[in-house]
Amino acid sequence: MIDAVATPLQLSVASLGALFFQFLNSFGFIVLATVGLAIIFGMMGVINLAHGEFILIGVYGTALPYHAGIPLPIAMIIGVLVTTVFGIIIERTIVRHFYDRLLDSMVATWGLSLIVAQLLLIVFGSSLDSISTPLGNVDYGPFSSSVYRSILLPMIAIFVLAGLYVLFTRTEFGVKARATIKDPETARAMGIDTDRMYVVTFAIGSALAGLTGALSAPSLGSITPNRGGTFLVEAFVAVVVGGPSVIIGTLSAAGVLSLFNATGSFFVDTFFGQMLMLSVAIVALRLLPEGITGYVESWRQRRRAEE
Repeated sequence: MIDAVATPLQLSVASLGALFFQFLNSFGFIVLATVGLAIIFGMMGVINLAHGEFILIGVYGTALPYHAGIPLPIAMIIGVLVTTVFGIIIERTIVRHFYDRLLDSMVATWGLSLIVAQLLLIVFGSSLDSISTPLGNVDYGPFSSSVYRSILLPMIAIFVLAGLYVLFTRTEFGVKARATIKDPETARAMGIDTDRMYVVTFAIGSALAGLTGALSAPSLGSITPNRGGTFLVEAFVAVVVGGPSVIIGTLSAAGVLSLFNATGSFFVDTFFGQMLMLSVAIVALRLLPEGITGYVESWRQRRRAEE
């Protein structure tokens, strides 16, 4: 902590540090919350409005074992597995009928989100006990920040993006998955089991939602059945602002939105940060209707045409 004779420069450096850690906190969560939805939306043509509830299942799947006495890391693994199994069941029974039917998928998954939220309320009550945030805080000047939220989560988010990049661009599965999403008829004619590709890809998106919920559980405070909508808003906005590219779109949108969210939250309050982030998203959608990566791709095509 700084003392009473701290200089304005020391205070300014501490404030920049606080803003930076606030940015990392927001960036880590937005990336984790967005990437699962980006895979399902960007690669499979399904707008999953129940994505927030998928994350919430990861939260409950972590919190319930933890409060039953299971160590937190193992409880997190259970949360991811529960959400993955839930996603596979939903894909097989509901979502498989709505590929490339955007409006129909929105209605179906919105209804699913309401059902899941009500079931959680009926079965587990209005709230669960919170999970204390591990790893403590890092102090700088008059400020402090959670090591877990501001350092560990952004590192995990970058690791997840790197793993997905390798999976979908450097492996046989990734080639088959992208071929299935781009032209399922041709992929099927070439011997690719497109039905299996859809299931596995949706399972990956569900697992990432479960991972987000599991990692978010220790920092939520009170765990309630209505938190799904909160998760969905930031993820959905980031997907639309980022555009069709899962990796580049998620990174670019998370970076831009987190910057404004962190700035508003630091200088005013959390609510203002959220409003500032949503306002920036509205402007971005007005100026870049195909998202950041859609604009970049259009610019590249114009450059090639001019050359």
